[in-house]
Amino acid sequence: MKSANQSIREYAKQYAELARSPAQDEKRRLWRRLNSFHFEKPLIYMRSVPYYEFFDFSVVKNEDPFLNGIERNLATVVLYQQKLKDDFIFEPWVKVNAVFSLPGVNRWGVPCGMGEKPKDHGAAAFKPPIVTEEDLAKVQPAESIIDEKATAERIEKAQDAIGNILDVVPDRQGLFSCMWNRDISTDLAKLRGLEQFMWDIYDRPEWLHRLIALMRDTVLKDIEKTEQEGNFRRYNNENQAMSYCEELPVPDASLTGRKTRELWGFMASQEFTGVGPDLYEEFMLNYQMPIMERFGMIAYGCCEDMTAKIPVLRKIKNLRRVAITPFSDVRKCAEQIGKDYVVSYRPNPSSMIANGLDEDLVRGILKRDFEILKENHCIIDVTLKDVETIAGKPENMIRWVEIVRQMGEEIF
Repeated sequence: MKSANQSIREYAKQYAELARSPAQDEKRRLWRRLNSFHFEKPLIYMRSVPYYEFFDFSVVKNEDPFLNGIERNLATVVLYQQKLKDDFIFEPWVKVNAVFSLPGVNRWGVPCGMGEKPKDHGAAAFKPPIVTEEDLAKVQPAESIIDEKATAERIEKAQDAIGNILDVVPDRQGLFSCMWNRDISTDLAKLRGLEQFMWDIYDRPEWLHRLIALMRDTVLKDIEKTEQEGNFRRYNNENQAMSYCEELPVPDASLTGRKTRELWGFMASQEFTGVGPDLYEEFMLNYQMPIMERFGMIAYGCCEDMTAKIPVLRKIKNLRRVAITPFSDVRKCAEQIGKDYVVSYRPNPSSMIANGLDEDLVRGILKRDFEILKENHCIIDVTLKDVETIAGKPENMIRWVEIVRQMGEEIF
């Protein structure tokens, strides 16, 4: 019987061979060109897939929860993800989060989470902690202080398990510097409540401005601290795609002390999808702007409908990528974006694969949208994300990528 270390090292060896293969270098070349407006063909990214529906957990031998997670990630790539044959890049390192000396469990000084889920993959309900205007005084942001001893122990533990097959590198970004803590919008809804902050826009706008300004200043302070302490690395790029382009350094795990101007930054405002462009600009974009200006390139948009807000997004000087989500009007977005930004085209997973694979339906939707995007000279990738179910049929994912690849070659 294989030992836990034998198991994790076998997956690490296969992963390392995959990550260092010429095929990954070709993907790096293609993404670098696409993100710098040298369009060859639509690239494909399967961003969020429910591997838990068909993952054989018996292949993971480590009982230690920390090492179990690392082994599971390696096994998922080796056994499943590489078979999709999309354009996701497998990088030759393992990233481990640093441990922070956080007083209590709340980075804002009050709870900022989604509450408990009724089951592993179900929905969660949350209870916002800021109920009255006076509760604003309870918001006391924590300082990002890394527990160096605990972090070193975590890195050593992972490296001992993997051996010298792959480098284990720490992610030392501050508490408010990583993607979903940095965009302000996500935490705002968790702190105040989604419906409530929209009422606040009308009922108590000055109070809401104070709250969001506090959040902005906290994020900026944390980014500055992270940068001053040399805790950004080149793999701290975030753009909901592959972070390669000609204008920025190549993502790398070996160099510390990087500046945010060398990195991709990602921003979104999903919680403001029901807020009109003017109020969105006043209560969110204006606060995100000084954060985005620190980065070399910006990708904007996750699941929200940005159709009416693209003219406002043009105020972001370093904007490079814009998402056209399942809730967006593809034609109106394409007409506004043209070839000025890279389009992350995101078809609806319900139509694509979640309810089974209807090839005629998929081809019809892609043909319609691809022709619109081509007509408007858009530079695109195709990102399938937030797929909550595939009915336990991984073969459908493989076939879907083949269809998208074929349609992209036919139309572009």
